[in-house]
Amino acid sequence: MGFLSNKVERDQIKGGDHIYSWRAIYTYSHHGIYVGGSKVVHFRRKNDMPSGSGTSLSSSDSSKEKSLSICETFPDCGFSLPESGVVLTCLDCFLDGGSLYCFEYGVAPSHFLAKFRGGTCTTAESDPPEIVIHRAMYLLQKGFGNYDVFQNNCEDFALYCKTGLLVLDKSGTGMSGQASSFMGVPVAALVSSPLKLLIPGPVGVATVTAGMYCMSRYATDIGVRTDVVKVPVEEMAMNLALAGTDQDTSEEDDRDETIKMNEPPKKKSR
Repeated sequence: MGFLSNKVERDQIKGGDHIYSWRAIYTYSHHGIYVGGSKVVHFRRKNDMPSGSGTSLSSSDSSKEKSLSICETFPDCGFSLPESGVVLTCLDCFLDGGSLYCFEYGVAPSHFLAKFRGGTCTTAESDPPEIVIHRAMYLLQKGFGNYDVFQNNCEDFALYCKTGLLVLDKSGTGMSGQASSFMGVPVAALVSSPLKLLIPGPVGVATVTAGMYCMSRYATDIGVRTDVVKVPVEEMAMNLALAGTDQDTSEEDDRDETIKMNEPPKKKSR
């Protein structure tokens, strides 16, 4: 990998690597964990399968449509449990026609700040590959909760698999560098705006804005944040299951309350 780009060739990646591929003309990137054998475990919105995967169509679709959706390389490509966003696909379907990039771990602060685009590296250290693969395969069976573009996305999933770290404060952004970048742009512009009167010229304003953006992005990196904690994958999966049970119970209580409110009043017996 070069200093300006994390692009790699397929024969350069190994099991336990955090890989990603840019989408929509570098608008955003999709992240996953390479588990070996040309297979990737990644997290996406439920029922949002990449082209080439075999589970994106419902049972009511025609056999012709199904045959077009099945991956020609691996029959089990697209494996995912019902109501889970964690999926196992082949590397081709994960890339979906894009190039392959490898996420960097344990980088120096200067290296992190030099990467103007978020979602490419972190100062946090990675756990050994066998632990990373275990987390990814375990979450393939247990799920990773509900997808959220700012608090629980594909990059958050990959970062957790690599480090075992989770953010305690759920009111802000998650661990994703992409989310921090999107949030950091307006924050940097807002913070730097009062300085416009003190800095002559547009070049000075742009320099301060860029500096504030980089520092705000660095402050949200999981390698320096203080609101992260190491959570065993078995414990996290159990907490997700309990949270889902509580949510289902709450929804049932709301439905029961709605039914009671809509019931006609009972007539009093004389």
